[in-house]
Amino acid sequence: MSNSSSNISGRILLLSTLAFTVCFAAWMINGVLVTFLVNNAVYKWNPVQIGWLLGVPVLVGAIFRLPLGILTDKFGGKSMMVFLLFFCAIPMYFLSHANSFISFLLLSFGFGLAGTSFAVGVAYTSLWYPRQKQGTALGIFGMGTIGAALTTLFAPSILDILTQQGKNLEAWRILPKLYAGLLILVGSIFLFGTQNKKPGEAKSMAQRLSPLKEIRVWRFGLYYFFVFGSFVALAQWLIPYYVNVYSMSIVSAGFMATAFNLPVALMRAVGGWLSDKAGARIVLLWVFGVCIVCLFFLFIPRMDIQAPGQGIMASKNGIVKSVSDREIVVDENTYSLQNNSGDTSQVSIRVGIHNDDEGFLLLPTTSFQHDVVVAPGDTISKGQLLAKGVTHIYFQANKWIFSGLILLIGIMMGFGGAAVYKHISDYYPNSIGTVGGIVGVLGGLGGFFGPLLFSYLLKVTGVWTTCWMLLAVIAAICIVLQRLAIKAVIKKEGNL
Repeated sequence: MSNSSSNISGRILLLSTLAFTVCFAAWMINGVLVTFLVNNAVYKWNPVQIGWLLGVPVLVGAIFRLPLGILTDKFGGKSMMVFLLFFCAIPMYFLSHANSFISFLLLSFGFGLAGTSFAVGVAYTSLWYPRQKQGTALGIFGMGTIGAALTTLFAPSILDILTQQGKNLEAWRILPKLYAGLLILVGSIFLFGTQNKKPGEAKSMAQRLSPLKEIRVWRFGLYYFFVFGSFVALAQWLIPYYVNVYSMSIVSAGFMATAFNLPVALMRAVGGWLSDKAGARIVLLWVFGVCIVCLFFLFIPRMDIQAPGQGIMASKNGIVKSVSDREIVVDENTYSLQNNSGDTSQVSIRVGIHNDDEGFLLLPTTSFQHDVVVAPGDTISKGQLLAKGVTHIYFQANKWIFSGLILLIGIMMGFGGAAVYKHISDYYPNSIGTVGGIVGVLGGLGGFFGPLLFSYLLKVTGVWTTCWMLLAVIAAICIVLQRLAIKAVIKKEGNL
């Protein structure tokens, strides 16, 4: 690649990543804006209405990735990206004039198209790089998902400033205008700073859609459902998770959720580079394997279990003379008790992750005590139960250990997102828009349905950690399919 062409491809990559970042930030605006409006009683939307306002942009951005990807293959990435940026600015601007749930919902449909920018950008950017460098290039482009973290990190503070700490709530309407202006600004830069490029081979619509008949494409879609869809789902789910499981404030929970969002975006570039060097298959195997291990440690919910333990039985007939916290006296016989009130009687066995309130400990505690079932004056016989044995097991993942595991999962998801699209560029170099579109659809649907599935499992079981169980099942299916695909390739190469 000459210096001139290298400079052009570098500029295209930079501006595509910028456009994707801004689009992704706009795509996620309802998460902050709707929460602000409801918390400040500007609008009294019920939970169902809130769910729709949060989910509609994600859904629109998912289902329209395929048609926008096809149009990118046909008309070129510059035309489609400029169209998206300018078009999404219109409903974003008019969001500032919304006064009802219906108007918010309809306008959310409009700017939700910003989520399709990924399919457009992937198809466009890949055309400017040779096959051996596409993984790195697409990984860098994928860093644009940092737009979600930028919105969750800065938009609340901007709203706070605009509304003068809640004194002028109507000033919230300035925020959508700022986002609309940013979309127009970046659209103008993209218009004058890039040049159009289309796949060299002209194809009919049937030819463009033909890859969708292949199982491989849908397998890639499942991979992306996990590494990207789960990321979008967790970006929304982690805030209520931290609040309910760890009793954190919303502000603190938002900060912790942002700490998860950032590595997913930043690690895509590294994941792309690794996919170019080691191969996308190897990277994905490591991604699914590490995620399964981390998810396994997140399975066990916070719990306080009481289980039967070894009790104390009378060795002789007699009459109970006295009962205390430490002993039972039956005639001349004394039976020692174990209970939580005695410093020397408590037995502690470390077997897991400990309650965060009691310090930064890796393992939870199991304690044993005796509950007396007789009273002074009772006549007892040999072998009669004097005190029941009770074992208490307390388990809760320390929030810092939990966050560390979540951070590692986020890093792996960043690697995996880049590896999936490296796969696509390897197998479908002339149909990246179409194939990347359908894969992006499935990934986006994961972001839409993920919180719904998490909520349903929580409602049915009453256990917050069921979300990790579901994700582990999906990751396990992915790794099995990946292993089968590798075996099929090895077998095919052996027959040649």
